[in-house]
Amino acid sequence: MEIIQQIAFVAAFGITAWLIAQRVNIIKKTIQLGRAEDRTDRPAERLGTMLRIAFGQKKMFDRPVVGIMHFIIYAGFLLINVEVLEIILDGITGQHRLFAPLLGNFYPYLIGFFEFLAVGVWLVCVVFLLRRNVTKVERLQPSRHREMNGWPELDANLILVFEIVLMTAILTMNAADLVLQDMGSAHYTPTGDFAFSQWLKPFFAGWSEGDLIAYERVAWWLHILGIFGFALYVTYSKHLHIGLAFPNTYFARLIPKGEMHNMPEITKEVKIMLGMEQPDPNEQPAEIGRFGAKDVMDLSWKNLMDAYSCTECGRCTSACPANITGKQLSPRKIMMDTRDRLEEVGHNLKVNGGNFVDDGKSLLGDYISDEEILACTTCNACVQECPILINPLDIILQLRRYEVMDEAKAPGSWNAMFGNLETSQAPWKFSPADRFNWVDGVK
Repeated sequence: MEIIQQIAFVAAFGITAWLIAQRVNIIKKTIQLGRAEDRTDRPAERLGTMLRIAFGQKKMFDRPVVGIMHFIIYAGFLLINVEVLEIILDGITGQHRLFAPLLGNFYPYLIGFFEFLAVGVWLVCVVFLLRRNVTKVERLQPSRHREMNGWPELDANLILVFEIVLMTAILTMNAADLVLQDMGSAHYTPTGDFAFSQWLKPFFAGWSEGDLIAYERVAWWLHILGIFGFALYVTYSKHLHIGLAFPNTYFARLIPKGEMHNMPEITKEVKIMLGMEQPDPNEQPAEIGRFGAKDVMDLSWKNLMDAYSCTECGRCTSACPANITGKQLSPRKIMMDTRDRLEEVGHNLKVNGGNFVDDGKSLLGDYISDEEILACTTCNACVQECPILINPLDIILQLRRYEVMDEAKAPGSWNAMFGNLETSQAPWKFSPADRFNWVDGVK
């Protein structure tokens, strides 16, 4: 019987690893479709940013209560994996509680610590479910934010229920294990009581040894298969940020938030027109394939990593003045739309042997509308709020640059402003010589 379980476990582990590797490969390929961009400067500063923001959860604590609850889940996820390591080794070797003889009297305290984390995760997940579905935090409600309708809302609830089930499985598995130890059942290594599961032992009072073994095994398999399923599910979920938050914060831009990236070719032409530079007669004119971005392939690889890293928390949208005043723009939707388009492109690559075949769609138009990108005031509120340093504004600016410079689809009022800037060096239509006349009335 044990050898059958070992074979089943190794097969489940291998299939899970293979599926995750396939999924990671597709995500990697779609991110690599983006334009090249060097983010390797100032490595020490980048490492410090990653440790503060991703590992230390610094920006989550801007809202202390939610920050603490999120940290409990985060710490639980990281540290409980040590126990998962033991379960994996048990499954491969056919042993039970492999670490118990090695750690001796320390083992119950270690498992007790993991159970403390498991109970914390269980309680926080219940609170988060209540916040979403009972108290109804505004920025998470699909009735107010259309991007949260359907799968995003279901995904958020599923992952919380998933974690509650996993934590329940591990606690009740330990409780059944303790009862079997008390019975002196073979194969169940005596360890001593664990901090929380010992209080669940009365639940199993009166159970036969066979029933207890069956329950313990079912809970064991449920927990480990749940972990495998969770690991695969995460790659399709907003919870991909569990892994991507670290590289995403490491490669975050280090320049001031308000500094916009100009196209070097255009900057050079403007400087020549203003007499700030002299043209090189021997230099060939630069070939510009496209101004700005129309589809995900026109964005940088970092923009695409941002999209995959988005947690859908909605802090960006809740701080966006355009959204607050009823405009269509939602920075969260911009990131979710970019990721949805990337998913479509990834599927395209998969079915076409790694080559992208034009599907007649694009990010701008099919996913993101003109109205959305024109509503942005470039205030950087969304950039400031993001807990993992995502930059929705950069994508908006590149899409808007394409609309204005490549498609010449700027609103009439914008064109008038552009004309004034060119002729009068100001957004308003008056002579530069009259610019300081307003001071005449100042006392």
